[in-house]
Amino acid sequence: MGLLTILKKMKQKEKEVRLLMLGLDNAGKTTILKKFNGEDINTISPTLGFNIKTLEHRGFKLNIWDVGGQKSLRSYWRNYFESTDGLIWVVDSADRRRLSDCKEELHQLLVEERLAGATLLVFANKQDLPGALPAEEIKEALELDLIKTHHWLIQGCSAVTGENLLQGMDWIIQDISSRIFTMD
Repeated sequence: MGLLTILKKMKQKEKEVRLLMLGLDNAGKTTILKKFNGEDINTISPTLGFNIKTLEHRGFKLNIWDVGGQKSLRSYWRNYFESTDGLIWVVDSADRRRLSDCKEELHQLLVEERLAGATLLVFANKQDLPGALPAEEIKEALELDLIKTHHWLIQGCSAVTGENLLQGMDWIIQDISSRIFTMD
């Protein structure tokens, strides 16, 4: 038995998934995480480091790493890449000014060796705000169609209302489990 087979079988027993949630500051990463976990979202401040939440969802144990997105923290993102099964990239759909920064940061992440093979979910967040770009326009602005190295999906959502968070999380877990939790 090869090492990969052994690792797959170990993960099979636990059905444990590691998700890394990244994005520019103020995109709504922590709000998404808290809303998904059923926590109060009325008192959220910028993440100066990281939050880790472990929760059960559809028979899986999810370890979700929510890492701050301020420019001064982005160089530390690479410290969280190890053993990442899925990357959740959160975009503020109402912040048109920073879409090119958002695209650059995302495409830099996707060439990282330690994120190779990770499933990518792009949450086009803040769809409830007036002037928010629809997911299709975010997809074009981020040039997602150029991504051939990762399975990806863009999902319009609202962290405040909770709209489409479940659909996005279900998709990423399903995609990861179809790759990892397979028996040879």
